[in-house]
Amino acid sequence: MDERIRLEHGGGGTAMMRLLMETVLKDFELKRAGRVGLDEMDDGATVDIGDKTLVFTTDSHTVKPIFFPGGDIGRLAVSGTVNDLAVMGGRPLAIASAVVVEEGFRIDDFRKICKSMNETAKEVGVPIVTGDFKVMEKGSLDGIVITTTGVGIADSVKTDSMLKPGQMIILSGTVGDHGATILAERNNFEFEDLRSDVAPVWDVVEAALAVGGISAMKDPTRGGLASALNEMASKSGVGIVIWEEEIPVKEPVRALCETLGIDFLTLTNEGKVLIGVDRDRAEEVLAAVRKTLHGKEAKIIGEVVGEHPGRVLVRTTVGGHRILNAPVGDPIPRIC
Repeated sequence: MDERIRLEHGGGGTAMMRLLMETVLKDFELKRAGRVGLDEMDDGATVDIGDKTLVFTTDSHTVKPIFFPGGDIGRLAVSGTVNDLAVMGGRPLAIASAVVVEEGFRIDDFRKICKSMNETAKEVGVPIVTGDFKVMEKGSLDGIVITTTGVGIADSVKTDSMLKPGQMIILSGTVGDHGATILAERNNFEFEDLRSDVAPVWDVVEAALAVGGISAMKDPTRGGLASALNEMASKSGVGIVIWEEEIPVKEPVRALCETLGIDFLTLTNEGKVLIGVDRDRAEEVLAAVRKTLHGKEAKIIGEVVGEHPGRVLVRTTVGGHRILNAPVGDPIPRIC
């Protein structure tokens, strides 16, 4: 059988994980330069240099459209890399960027994207120190692709496999804003106050780490909360129960999802973080996060349990439970 890569393989769901496990993890032999390596399939990896631990991550961005309410591909590229460093406990130190554009791309648009990248980097105080630029023939690329690579330093490395029963789950704000915004833009739907949440969340993570009691973090990007929570539960060997009534979601996002029959728990977020925290520190961490620019709407949305390891359950508003599975692929291709 002549198998080919499909769009769903890039959606962050179970299809992508299977593909990577059957190819990358089997074919690459040197996978580790520190405690966390490629085989952990985390948001990044660690590199040991003497008594220092560096966090290292890279990501490519192909969002369509490249300009959208609340941001653009430039803000997305810098935020995504900062956030991948942050959820592993890494304070961002520097970013590199490689840009590939299609022949005929507007220079004014390229200038806007560069300005957006610079402004986003300044929010965190992380310099963009080096990069690369390539042009491909017209028709061989859809506009622009940006790859960003980041390095940070961690006092205490966090992975998405360190949840423990009895801990609480904090979500730093409303869900589905980015995915819903992109979906509406592509289909010319008009929803008032619908904007992407794309933002660097180091301020949220820094505030949480300063309080302590943090075991694991993850930014719920492709596949949304559904993918992120299932990955954390599976890797940690625990169960997670989230409370439907506590999940913050804006009315335009809810309305769009109800119209199209999409679960907002599967929609991409680009400015949120899930935090696993000890029960006795949860309220203190929540209060600290709510004082930050990007954590004002944070809530405790669930708990970690010893039952049904690897499973995520949603306690519904009527008191029952349903299983929250990870999507096979993202319902919206080329979302980030």
